[in-house]
Amino acid sequence: MAGGSGSPGRSVTSRALGVLDAFSSDAPRLSLSEIAERSGTPLTTAHRLLGELTEWGALIRRPDGRYEIGRKLWDLGLLAPVQLELRQVAAPFLQDLHTTIRDTVHLAVREGLSALYVERISGRESVPVVSQVGSRLPLHATGVGKVLLAAAPDDVVEKALAELRPVTRHTVVDRERLVRELAEVRRRRYARTCEEMSPGAASIAVPVQVERPTGPLAVAALGIVVPPHRRDLARMVPALEMAARGIGRALARSMQFH
Repeated sequence: MAGGSGSPGRSVTSRALGVLDAFSSDAPRLSLSEIAERSGTPLTTAHRLLGELTEWGALIRRPDGRYEIGRKLWDLGLLAPVQLELRQVAAPFLQDLHTTIRDTVHLAVREGLSALYVERISGRESVPVVSQVGSRLPLHATGVGKVLLAAAPDDVVEKALAELRPVTRHTVVDRERLVRELAEVRRRRYARTCEEMSPGAASIAVPVQVERPTGPLAVAALGIVVPPHRRDLARMVPALEMAARGIGRALARSMQFH
């Protein structure tokens, strides 16, 4: 269980942090009783803390009564050095890429079994794009997600393969097929999807890597969303790769990996 014990000596701050720590990528929405149990907090105390955290904006209370992380924490999270660095470094490359291709461009990092979208520039065509800045979408159903999953540690891949769920009728949920797809992503260094996350939308994505003495590290994924009838997806890969290399080199310099 997330969080700590419900000992009387815990401070208000400790209890509030315990409540927030109850949430995870596997449990993004929780009821009052679930939060109290997972955080080891008495029900009445949890109820009071949830009220205060919701009022401040750290949490949102859904119509069904469950709670989820609020925008205020996302806004604060963007100030974390890695995320802030990534967004600032990537911005000019994303803008150049968008100017070139005119389609929706987005940048994502892996958070657990989700692709967390940290930046997005909307495209010219009316393609149904479900990603927003701050969205968390399943790794196995998105282009950027498949790139991030292909680069993830074996235990993360195994966990993802054990929890495959359909988002649309085109989502790949067959374990062996996805294993083959991930191997192909590693070989060709880009991923493609067609209506797996949203009907009427296809995507292509490449890794953003930082070169280290021990080898390249995939720190993010750069992707675009286009209509599924587009036939020039493969021809967009070089432009994506060029932007990704630029981001990776700039990020390495910025974070002093060399």
